[in-house]
Amino acid sequence: MKPARRIGVAAAGAVASAAVFAVLLPHAREAGTLLMAQDDPVALSDTRINSALRTDRATIGQGAEQALKAGDADLAKSFVELAQDRGVVLPSGVSERVDAAVADENSTASMAKRFATGLVTGEADDVASLSGTVAGDLFVFGDIRDVVREGKRLAMGEEADQLVLGLASAGLVVTAATYVSAGGATPVRAGLSMVKDARKVGRLGAGLTEWAGRSARGVVDAPMLQKAVADASLARPGQTISAMKAAFKAEKAGALVRLAKDVGRVGEKAGTKGALDVLRIADGPKDVARAARLAESKGSQTRAIVKILGRGALLLTAGAFNLAWWVFAALLALFGFITSIKATTERLTLAWIQRSKLKRARRELAHAQA
Repeated sequence: MKPARRIGVAAAGAVASAAVFAVLLPHAREAGTLLMAQDDPVALSDTRINSALRTDRATIGQGAEQALKAGDADLAKSFVELAQDRGVVLPSGVSERVDAAVADENSTASMAKRFATGLVTGEADDVASLSGTVAGDLFVFGDIRDVVREGKRLAMGEEADQLVLGLASAGLVVTAATYVSAGGATPVRAGLSMVKDARKVGRLGAGLTEWAGRSARGVVDAPMLQKAVADASLARPGQTISAMKAAFKAEKAGALVRLAKDVGRVGEKAGTKGALDVLRIADGPKDVARAARLAESKGSQTRAIVKILGRGALLLTAGAFNLAWWVFAALLALFGFITSIKATTERLTLAWIQRSKLKRARRELAHAQA
């Protein structure tokens, strides 16, 4: 191959490698950032939110609009606060409409109605109804109701919800601890109520449901509970409660209590609906623990972040190998560029040396002939 052609091939390789590297660099940079942040849900969610906003800055405004249409003022407020934190300008009038919706949701009549609903039914999806649910559980009414209902099904050979039964049984013990500690265990108590309510209304993720079900099955002594339910009497509430608590194996409830504590932490920082959103996407207790760390950092913005990113707010949803491949491909392109530059430089140098030698030889030949 002629020297000029060899130089051209090397230069073309350098140009091609540089073009490929320029295309791969943004993906490789983001992949590297995600890999480094995979154990930190706060950094991970920040990276992914920034990426989403680079793609479409209208994402937050659209989320707020959709939340308003769905009647979820709390989620709409979360989007507004995320927009303020990220310096995103929302469409005209959105913030005012969100404030009005939040004020209406927090009105005295609305709060009282939801509190009563949570107290009577034991189902919660916001602060007011959860307050009613927790109040019912703190007065043991809610947990006894759930233990008796599921215990009767168990005693009659019907299909009982072992998870609700285990959570309610744990709640009886945690409620006693709450009174003893003057409210110190209230976050755990609230966490148990939220997990139980999420299970009742079908908002507990499949993976978390499976894990919690396994954990709950060993928490209750079924024969002892059946006897307690059979002997239950409203005339002897203290004896009934003691018998139900005796059927609870506290030493096997550690995992459930830790889960409830993390759920309570999410609820304290991100609100009840934020905790229920997390329970819906969580695949296990580790996801909930990550969500607790995220909520403690992001507070009320957590709901909007989870709405945009889903489980991607808590952990890497793309495989680490796929992300590492972007980094490797970029490094490979960079190596190709450097190699091509080196080859081009060497061939140019060689061509210059050969040309210089040829000119010198011609001069010497001309001088000899003269």
